[in-house]
Amino acid sequence: MPNRNCMCSLRSSLVAVLVPVFYFLFSACLHAQNAKKEKVDMLVAGGTVVTMNAERRIIEDGAVAVKGDTIVALGSRANLEAKYAAPQTISAAGKLVLPGLINGHTHVPMTLLRGLRDDVTLDEWLQKYIFPAEAKNVTEEFARWGTRLAAAEQIRGGVTTFADMYYFEDAIAEETKAAGMRGVLGETIIDFPAPDNKNNAAMLEYAEKFLKRWQGHALIHAAVAPHSIYTCSQKTLQDSAALARKYSAPILIHVAEMKKELDDSRAQNGTTPVQYLDRIGVLGPDVLAAHCIWVDEADRNILAQRRVGCVHNPSSNMMLSSGVAPVIEERAAGVAVGLGTDGPAGSNNDLDLMEEMDLAAKLQKITKMDPQALGAKAVVEMATIEGARALHMEKEIGSLEAGKKADIILVGLDAPSAVPMYNLYAQLAYALKGSDVETVIVGGRAVMRGKKLLTVDEPAVIAKAREFKNKIEASLK
Repeated sequence: MPNRNCMCSLRSSLVAVLVPVFYFLFSACLHAQNAKKEKVDMLVAGGTVVTMNAERRIIEDGAVAVKGDTIVALGSRANLEAKYAAPQTISAAGKLVLPGLINGHTHVPMTLLRGLRDDVTLDEWLQKYIFPAEAKNVTEEFARWGTRLAAAEQIRGGVTTFADMYYFEDAIAEETKAAGMRGVLGETIIDFPAPDNKNNAAMLEYAEKFLKRWQGHALIHAAVAPHSIYTCSQKTLQDSAALARKYSAPILIHVAEMKKELDDSRAQNGTTPVQYLDRIGVLGPDVLAAHCIWVDEADRNILAQRRVGCVHNPSSNMMLSSGVAPVIEERAAGVAVGLGTDGPAGSNNDLDLMEEMDLAAKLQKITKMDPQALGAKAVVEMATIEGARALHMEKEIGSLEAGKKADIILVGLDAPSAVPMYNLYAQLAYALKGSDVETVIVGGRAVMRGKKLLTVDEPAVIAKAREFKNKIEASLK
């Protein structure tokens, strides 16, 4: 009869031989399966994929495959995991997967002027407080640190693309690129000395160099930004538009923001701001017009015919009592209307686009005395695909579709205010907050993951912002 110790030894020997063999065979089989799969760089797997495509397709337990900076496929998680192999998989289980939000109008370095002066009219705010503070404090360093602060805030709130109008825009572009964000960035042209350039000739020269430098960049779309009809002469407006069109660049401008602007335009130009800009040849499919509050039916038809994008800024318009944009009528006329926060100083004080969705819907409802005036789905569209249309970038961003840029955000659903969820559009518009955004991907690169910023040194930026506050206060005494 075999010795028990011998049998045990034999079993141990067989196990020692067979386990590596089985492991080798399993690994070889797995390798063979993966070898048959198409290689991609990233899989965002699981969760509810809210595509915002033409059909507004929603994919439960979905996935998005990314190669380079581009989406290559969307579908069920099971199908995409069977077809694609990626070195990086981001689990979206239990979360919403959305296209990155688009902030269509802001002035990002003004984060450093947040709360400087509030509760006044737009004209008083600009003339008595902001313009003087900018003249004394805005430098290239100011623009850089303000942009870093804004990048941190916007990424945390799910914004992947923003349109900006300010000074030292070349530095803003560098910081936007470093943060990994997408920007439509307009160098401001204005008819008085600005912090970066002291006359129109210098402004246009700076703007042209700026346009040349960033042409064709993957993230940065350099633009020309004549401030408005009340700060720019006809010649300045036309020169700015001509320069932008020489380089096929966007034109960013404030339009019909105040009742005073409308009244002054009628007195000085004999017509509305929109019709004046059309008459002098500025309007076109390359224009992004911020606000568009004081516009009548004829104005709306012109904006639609010229394919001008408009950006609605509800927080700003309410805070400065500028008026209520006729968003419903603009959309009905065929105007692409996006959402913006405006500058984070005096006219809003934050860069939370999810808050703008909530306010945009409620502002139209109370103004029209109609709870169905502007619904949740519509404002989510304005923050995504319609915002992309307003920026004339709908072929690149604004929805999750194969061939578009991989700008993706993951929104958590575990906060008390996030549950229960009966309608995801209503949840996004009225219940979820910017703080519920957990992961942000821009052009296939994660810039925030698990609420940890990856491209901005947040503690350093916050400390520097506090330094600037002391310096700015001292300069105004």
